[in-house]
Amino acid sequence: MTPPDQPTIKLDQFLKFVGCAQTGGQAKLIIQSGWVLVNDQIETRRGRKLVHGDRVTFEDQSYVVEFDGES
Repeated sequence: MTPPDQPTIKLDQFLKFVGCAQTGGQAKLIIQSGWVLVNDQIETRRGRKLVHGDRVTFEDQSYVVEFDGES
């Protein structure tokens, strides 16, 4: 469980933020199709909360979740 003071972002929002999806609907389709890995595991929940340090992989591109002020 995520501590209440730890920043999070939902997986579908993250995919839009990094440019993997143009819309929420597109992000939903990508995630539910099983094309996204979170920390090397297939993730099909678009509401999955990502925390600092999580690694998201889509189409041979990996992104590490980072928040301003986190080290």
